[in-house]
Amino acid sequence: MPHGHSHGHGHGCSHEATDIDNALEMGIEYSLYTKIDLENTECLNEETDGSGKMVFKPYEKRLDTSKFVQSDADEELLFNIPFTGNIKLKGIIIRGANDNSHPNRVKLFKNRPKMTFDDARGKADQEFELSRDFRAEVEYSPKVVTFSSVHHLSLYFPSNFGDDNTRIYYIGLRGEFTEAHYHGVTICNYEARANAADHKDKVFDGVGRAIQ
Repeated sequence: MPHGHSHGHGHGCSHEATDIDNALEMGIEYSLYTKIDLENTECLNEETDGSGKMVFKPYEKRLDTSKFVQSDADEELLFNIPFTGNIKLKGIIIRGANDNSHPNRVKLFKNRPKMTFDDARGKADQEFELSRDFRAEVEYSPKVVTFSSVHHLSLYFPSNFGDDNTRIYYIGLRGEFTEAHYHGVTICNYEARANAADHKDKVFDGVGRAIQ
């Protein structure tokens, strides 16, 4: 019996530690918000200017209701989100209000800056039917093949569960990040090779003069 008690106690501690580890891991994985170019992020049809940027926040603040975005003229919201490099998008969490203002659908578009509502009504790279998720517990999984090299992400919320306006408290983005400057180096090297190739038919003497 003592062995059983000890085992149960140990299991409880282990489970608790696992929960903490999972929370820390989720916080790290959902840190792509730090790679958003917030200065150039825009949210169309937001009731309060700049409020759309406020929903991109740390995972541990996902349940904070003090900052949110609410649509203005109707239920539509459109986010244009540039990143400071390239991301591989693996997961999205969308937390709305615990009522009919929670969005019921989202359309994802990659690498199409400055999208308008007219653009967003076209075919998306992927879309999800959304559940009411007031606790930020539901993760949606984009197709990794499609969203493996994303420097700009647009999220279009066309409708909600029946309210006149849409309210969102948190948008979490999970994935991997690659610095943009690596691509600049690659381009530079490629151009250098191309320039050298321009002279491949000329023979050079020891001091660099072309021999005709």
